[in-house]
Amino acid sequence: MTAVETRTALTVRGLDVRFRLGRRPVRWVRAVSDVDLDLRPGRLLALVGESGCGKSVLTEALTGLLPATAETRGRAEVGEVDLLGADERTLREEVRGRAIGLVGQSAGTFLTPTRTVGSQLRETVRHLGDRTDVADLAARVQLPSAALDLYPHELSGGTAQRVGLAAALAGDPSVLLADEPTAGLDRPLVDHTMDLLAASAHEGRAVLVITHDLRAARRAADDLAVMYASRLVETGPAAEVFADPWHSYTRGLIAALPGEGFTPIPGHPPQLSALPDGCPFRVRSPEHAAVCTDDPTLVSFGERAVACAGGSR
Repeated sequence: MTAVETRTALTVRGLDVRFRLGRRPVRWVRAVSDVDLDLRPGRLLALVGESGCGKSVLTEALTGLLPATAETRGRAEVGEVDLLGADERTLREEVRGRAIGLVGQSAGTFLTPTRTVGSQLRETVRHLGDRTDVADLAARVQLPSAALDLYPHELSGGTAQRVGLAAALAGDPSVLLADEPTAGLDRPLVDHTMDLLAASAHEGRAVLVITHDLRAARRAADDLAVMYASRLVETGPAAEVFADPWHSYTRGLIAALPGEGFTPIPGHPPQLSALPDGCPFRVRSPEHAAVCTDDPTLVSFGERAVACAGGSR
């Protein structure tokens, strides 16, 4: 393994995020529980899991975009910046767009409808103080030059995602966070978007893609992290995890893929406001409960890690 692969661009340790509901009595929603992650330059990490497991909350915590009702614990660092403890000015001037580029789900999340794409990209570059030429930026993400003269409502889904990636790269960040970047796209555009994100990783960036699309993750990911009910249940090199999943939940996700049986996992994930103690998957899967150690803590085995280590393997 090379030095590029072992160096860490963003480190997360023991991250907890919970949301306060109501006042009397106060109830808490545990959205992220005890998460450890390392994003490494030159690699794309896909964070996968069913909707509602806490994946998107993770990116909001890392970029300081959580609502006031959120409470965080743990450590998250990019460069010399403590992301969880940084004030808004530091996040705005040193992190968002500079250290960390954000790729959203749709153009509507980051584009003004009354201005052309080109004018908005040029403004983004000026704001970030970067010398990047917008035409060069467009070429890097395979955005046709004619698209720079279009308004957001004139963009196709795939073109809009390329604009989003261009905006995220405008400040030449070392880390890219992409939250469901293929949502609403057909399969060829999903593949193209994932290929562009993988290319950005191969340029030396650390890329985190949050997705519920395992086919997309399998296509592009170097590393895989599987999340269930606020917790990571398995991590490791993507090719190894897909070839030999250790956790019952990971096996269930893969079995639900077309070509792998197309068999959905029975039942539904628990509500984050009412998570059970111990392993949250055992209450959904009798087969898993029969072998589960009921310990949701990840245990490392070399480059791989798994929860419920005794039974899942």
